[in-house]
Formats: sequence, structure tokens, C-alpha cells
Amino acid sequence: MLPSQSALAVLVPEAEPLVRTFRDKYDPSAAAGMSAHITVLYPFKPPDEIGDNVLDKIRQCLTGFPIFDFSLAAIRRFAGGVLYLAPQPDELFRRLTSAIWNCFPETPPYEGKYSKIVPHLTVAQPGDEEQLHKIATNFERTAGHKLPIPAMAREIVLMDMRTGVGKSALYSHCADLRGASPLLRREAVLPDQ
Repeated sequence: MLPSQSALAVLVPEAEPLVRTFRDKYDPSAAAGMSAHITVLYPFKPPDEIGDNVLDKIRQCLTGFPIFDFSLAAIRRFAGGVLYLAPQPDELFRRLTSAIWNCFPETPPYEGKYSKIVPHLTVAQPGDEEQLHKIATNFERTAGHKLPIPAMAREIVLMDMRTGVGKSALYSHCADLRGASPLLRREAVLPDQ
């Protein structure tokens, strides 16, 4: 994620024990401080355009969405060198993306590059098919009996990357999926890189 971008995501801490080692090596978003997540909308708005009015609108978009259970069972690939875990069921993730996109039509998922919304938790994205094949074989062996991973979507997290002298900070604003809680601000300062 670039300093001028943000993303909306569902964090999936339940997947960390399995995917963390792979993400740390092969997913640039992990190096930027993002934990395991399923993207709801990327890119969202530039960080300097995100104020209370945008946060309130996100909360309004989420009104009526329940907390929901899902599992990560299937290991899949996107063409171009991306390995991911697919959530099941995935319909509520698609509906979350559509609802927020409808509220913010200027922010189509992945800048409108893809015709279909495919909810996913990225495990690796080396960008090279040959390297991806090796990573996928290793991940499948590692995942073995650890799949499916039961998980719960509780909140949407708004993340943006801001860089300063010698350090990066990841700022998160959370919205409860029950749509009733106010948005909260959480801040995590990452170590110097």
C-alpha cells in the first residue's frame, strides 16, 4: 500500500499461526505491518481525505451487517503469482464490498481492474509463477491438517500507511459490523525498517 492509499479490511487473527511465516517472506503488505486480513475495498480514499464525515459514512454503510462466521479451507491462486486462502461462505464479504463501494462510488475495488469480486486472504504474492509453485507446494505441506481455519468477522478496519523519518505508522479505524458502535482510532507504530 502506498502512502497515498488506504484500504478497508476484515482482520483474521485466527489465520496468523499458519500464514504469518509465508506472509512475512512473500507478501509486501505484511512487511508494511498489515496482519492477516481479507480486503473489503482497496484502494479506498487517500489518507488526507479521511475525516469524521468519511468515518461516519462508513459506519452508515455497515448498518445492519452482522458479525459472521466463516472458514478458510481452500488454497487457491490468482494468475500472475498470488497464493491465497478463500473464505467460505464468501457472500457477506462480497456484500460488504458492494455496500461500501455503493457509498463511495469513486473507489471501485482494485481501481476497477477486475470484473469479479473475489474475497481472499493473501498468503504470498511473489509475482512469479515458477516461484509461486514452489511456495504453494510448501504452504500446502505446512497447512496439511490445519485447514479449515474457523474465523469470525467482527469489524472493518480502515488502514493507511504514513511514513515519517525513520519509521512507518499504520493507523486503523475500526467499525463494528453490528453498525452500532462508534468508529474508534487505533494506532500501531512499527519498528524502523
